[in-house]
This record gives sequence, structure tokens and C-alpha cells, in this order.
Amino acid sequence: HQPLLQSSVIINSCAANFYFFIFWKLRYFFQELKVKKNMYIMCFQFLDFRCGRCAVVSSSGQMLGGARGQEIDRQDCVIRMNAAPSVGYEDDVGNRTSLRVVSHTSVPHLLRQQGYFFGREAGTRYVIWGPEKNMRQDGKGKIFNALVMLAKKYPHTNIYTVTREKVQYCDSIFQNETGKNRMKSGAFLSTGFFTMILALEVCDSILVYGMIDGSYCSNANHSFVPYHYYEPSRLDECRMYRAHEHAKRGGHRFITEKLIYSRWASQGKLQFVYPPWPPQEHQQD
Repeated sequence: HQPLLQSSVIINSCAANFYFFIFWKLRYFFQELKVKKNMYIMCFQFLDFRCGRCAVVSSSGQMLGGARGQEIDRQDCVIRMNAAPSVGYEDDVGNRTSLRVVSHTSVPHLLRQQGYFFGREAGTRYVIWGPEKNMRQDGKGKIFNALVMLAKKYPHTNIYTVTREKVQYCDSIFQNETGKNRMKSGAFLSTGFFTMILALEVCDSILVYGMIDGSYCSNANHSFVPYHYYEPSRLDECRMYRAHEHAKRGGHRFITEKLIYSRWASQGKLQFVYPPWPPQEHQQD
């Protein structure tokens, strides 16, 4: 298939004397928000990101106590999700963040912790995804408007939004893998699904930390861990997974997605290192 990401192509100069919107008719998937001289312009450009070996770090409570932080930080790039912090959890999750994939529902968390995410992680690239109603660019997209304000306040921050075409592409992947239309089946893709697709495009090889395999929660002796490592008092991970998997509408199909990842792993680019996945999880169905 056609690659999702191309080399960086800036369509208009952010230092131009005239400020205006440019609507690019060519196919693109990520667009960067930039602000100059307190005025907002949109610079359409491809996400210019390529990496050798990537560590994809899950937000799961599986990360707690694993002491994988140094190993994660040794990889060429580190990809995290949503608002999962590293401060206070460095021994288990590492300290570096090269790229952070964020759901529209997690943008408010970024806004509440701006000093951390756009100060301490100033060099991080942020890729934000969400439905059209929240990401529309006509002034009515609530999340897109919030991102514009962030770009104004932190002009050196690299914020990208996932375009409608890319979201539709991810929907088509889900349907091709499951035989089910995502919308008709009442499913919402998870941030993990977008993250894995992005990682497969930009990384030569991928080490995944904190993701359980698709059969894990069916095992009688599975461990009980929090859904998020940074929210230890919240719901158990497997309980959350089962609730979403069987929700008629609005649920993430976490277990189904893990079964999809196992098929992708059989191609050799993905390796689930912690917790390690059983060998049968890497075989084609």
C-alpha cells in the first residue's frame, strides 16, 4: 500500500509576509501547526520522522515493577501514548519521549499539565487524532482550536494532527483484519491501534512494552494490574478490556486489536518483549 508518511514537504513558508490558509489538494496524513508573530497559519507538511529501533511503551499497569526503563531509553526512539507520564516512573518506563500519540479525549490532560508536556518534553513530536467534529478546521473543532492555542503559546512545539484521510485508512485496516465495519459494529479504535500503525510506518523495528496478548485475560492465573500504571487505584486492566470488548457501542476492541497485532508480529518487525507473548501469538491464524 502507499506509505502513510513521506519526507518533509513544507508547502508555504512559516516566515512569509502574508498569512493565509493553504488547502493542499494532494494526499497527506499529518499536518503541523505553526505560529509566527502571534498569528496563526497552517503549514501543511508531512511528518518528517524516521527511526531505526523504536520502543513503543504502553500505558498499562503491566509496566509497574518491570524495571525496563534503562532498556527503553537505550532504543533509538521512544513512542508513548496519551498523557502517560514518565516522571516518577523512570525505573519502569524510562525517561525519553521522541513521539507521543494522543487521543482527542486526552488533549484536556495535556492542557492541565502544559508545563510538563510542552516544557519538559519540549522536543517531543505530538500526533493528535480524533473525529472530524472535534478536529475540523473551520473554527468549530473544539480540540483543533485548543491545539491552535497551544501552538501559539509554545511556538517551538511540534504538534501534528491526523487527517480525516488517515483516520479512514485506519478504519479500513480494522475492517480488512476483522471483516467488520468499525462504525456499524459500534467500535472505536484505540490510541494503541493508531500508534502501532504509525510505528510500523516510521520504525525499522519495534520493541513493545506493556501490552498483553489477546488470550492473556482468559488465563485463570493472569495477574491483576491497573488499566494505567499512573492510576493505580482505578479499574483492573482485564476487567476494562472485557467491558470494552463486549460493549455494543462506543467500546474499544482491545482484545481484538491484540489479536491483529499478533498477526502483524508474524512478519518479523514487531517484538513484544515485556510481558513476552507466547509463541503461538506470533503465528498466522
